[in-house]
Amino acid sequence: MRVLRDIDKVLTRVEGYLLITLLSVMVFMAFLQVVLRNLFSSGILWADIVLRHLLLWLGFLGAAIATSENRHINIDALRRFLSPRLQSAVGVLTDLFAAAICFLLAEAAWRFVKGEISDNTMVFGDIPSWYAQMIIPIGFGLLVVHFVIRALLRIPAVMGRETAE
Repeated sequence: MRVLRDIDKVLTRVEGYLLITLLSVMVFMAFLQVVLRNLFSSGILWADIVLRHLLLWLGFLGAAIATSENRHINIDALRRFLSPRLQSAVGVLTDLFAAAICFLLAEAAWRFVKGEISDNTMVFGDIPSWYAQMIIPIGFGLLVVHFVIRALLRIPAVMGRETAE
């Protein structure tokens, strides 16, 4: 279980660094756009498109980090009335169910990206749109990994060996 925790911690740290970097780029680019528009009546033509795609990347990275820290949105009104062991069992089932749904979404997103590759669509200039859209299958894949790790870390609590995280 320690190996799983370490993998989860390293993956979350990398996601966090990437999120901070992308957010910094977004803030700088948005600030630059405002300055250019207000002072020089011009702007970077492709900046708004890049900002929209970076927001998509931020959303998926934030969701992956939230899942890793067990802070994703969940409805636990009924689970609060269960014993700790049953809470862990329900947690394992819901994490595995969420992982399965995210896997199906990652698969569908990959088909979407393959379609974008075959259509040869461009996001701006000569940059293919699938570069920006790769975060969709990658993001859902990260969610699968984090949900599976969460489920596996809860199993000892279901067995009565230790408390769940």
